[in-house]
Amino acid sequence: MEKIRMGKNIWLDGMMGLVVGDALGVPVQFLSRDKIKNRPKGLVTGMESGGFFNMPEGSWSDDSSMALATLVSIKEKNGVDPYDIMTRFVEWETKGMYTPFGRAFDQGITCTDAIYRFMESRDIASCGATGEYANGNGALMRILPVCLYYYERQKKVCTSEDEAVESIHIVSGLTHNHIRGKICCGIYYFMVKSILDAAQDDEKHTLEALLQDGIDKGLSYYGRDLSNLSERAHLERLFTLSEFRNVPEEKIKSSGYVIDSIEAAVWCLINSGSYKECMLKAVNLGEDTDTVAAIAGGLAGLYYGYEAIPGDWLSVIRKREWIEEICL
Repeated sequence: MEKIRMGKNIWLDGMMGLVVGDALGVPVQFLSRDKIKNRPKGLVTGMESGGFFNMPEGSWSDDSSMALATLVSIKEKNGVDPYDIMTRFVEWETKGMYTPFGRAFDQGITCTDAIYRFMESRDIASCGATGEYANGNGALMRILPVCLYYYERQKKVCTSEDEAVESIHIVSGLTHNHIRGKICCGIYYFMVKSILDAAQDDEKHTLEALLQDGIDKGLSYYGRDLSNLSERAHLERLFTLSEFRNVPEEKIKSSGYVIDSIEAAVWCLINSGSYKECMLKAVNLGEDTDTVAAIAGGLAGLYYGYEAIPGDWLSVIRKREWIEEICL
C-alpha cells in the first residue's frame, strides 16, 4: 500500500488537481470512447490543443471557472456565502471573469438557466432547477472548494456534519436543486473528508479504502432520513468498491448525468495508481471528459499531492500563477 501524500496546502492540491484534469479533457470533450481511440493521434497521452472549442493547450473550462469563482468567494468572504457565489457566477457568464481568456465557454444549460433566473429574481432559493432533468454534473464539478472549507472549519470550530452538508446542498442547489445531485455532492464531501483525515495519521491507506470509507459514511448520513433511500439507490454500484473496481470499462458511462459522472470518476480513481494515470483514464473514457477528469482530479490531487501532477501539464495551464496565488 502507498502512503498517502498530503500537501502543505490542501487547496493547492485539490484545486490544481481539478483544473489540470479539466484542461486535459477539454480537447476531446464530446468525442466518444471509440472516436478517441481511433483518432490519428490515438488515445490522449498529455495536454493537447484544439477540440470542439479549438482552445490552446492548458485551457480549462466551465468546471474550473465555477469552482474558482466559488473559491474566490470563500477566500474573500472568509466563509460560504451562496448569494455572493451566485453573483460571481453572473460575473463569469456575463463578463468572462474566472476564465482563461476573458470569455466564458462550455456553459451547461442548467447552470446558464439558473444564472439568468437569478439575474431576474436575485433569489438564491428559486434559481436552481428542481426537476428530474436537473441532475447533470454541473454542481458536483464545482463543489470541491465548499468541501475543503468545511473540512478546515470542522478542525477549527467543530462544525457539525449537518451544517456542512446543509451548506453543500444550498450551494449545489444554486443551479441543480434536485436531491439526487445534492446527495452526490454530499458523498463527494465525505470522500474528501476521508482522504484528508487519513493524511493526519501514520498509517498507510489505499485510495480505494479511503473512498469506501467516505462513501460508507455518506450513505450512513443520508440513510438517517428514510425519504433519501430511493435516491441513495441510484448510487448502488458504489456501495462496494471492491466489486465496482472490476466492472469492465464498457460498463462505465461518462455522460453529463451526475450518477454517471461520479461513478466514472471513482472507477478511474480505484483503477489507477497515480494522478497521471487516473486523469488519462478519465479523459479517454470520452463524452464529458473535462468534467469527469475534474471531479476525479480534485480527489486525486488531495490524495497524491500537487507534486504528483506532471510538470509538463502544469507548465501550460492558463493563468496558473493566478490560480496558485488564490490557493495560498
